[in-house]
Amino acid sequence: MPTASLVRLLGLFSVLMFFGSLIAIPLLITRLPADYFIRHRQLVNERRRRHPVLIYSLLLLRNLAGLIFLLAGMAMLVLPGQGILTLLIGLSLMNFPGKHDKIEWLARRSRVRKSLNWIRRRADKPPFRFE
Repeated sequence: MPTASLVRLLGLFSVLMFFGSLIAIPLLITRLPADYFIRHRQLVNERRRRHPVLIYSLLLLRNLAGLIFLLAGMAMLVLPGQGILTLLIGLSLMNFPGKHDKIEWLARRSRVRKSLNWIRRRADKPPFRFE
């Protein structure tokens, strides 16, 4: 592939990621309940009572979606877009040991919390609660 075509393709990808993140990230943030960071562990325990095939199918789909958001968030750290918020959403979708503690640590950071709650406030949603 010629260099000019690659640069155009990367430029188009960057623009699509930027506008896609402007639409998708706020939608995802506003759809989470205000007590998401409090109730998340309870919801995980409830999910474990489902049929094993359903559990593993959903686990696979969530991890794939989380990986896509995680990779997009990493790219947005150097490309236009909401990189940190996209990373946070990607991590929240994935399943790994200590996940909730890492997400909560990141979401409690002053600048991230303010960004999350600013998006929620614009959608007339209550701010996230952590305690």
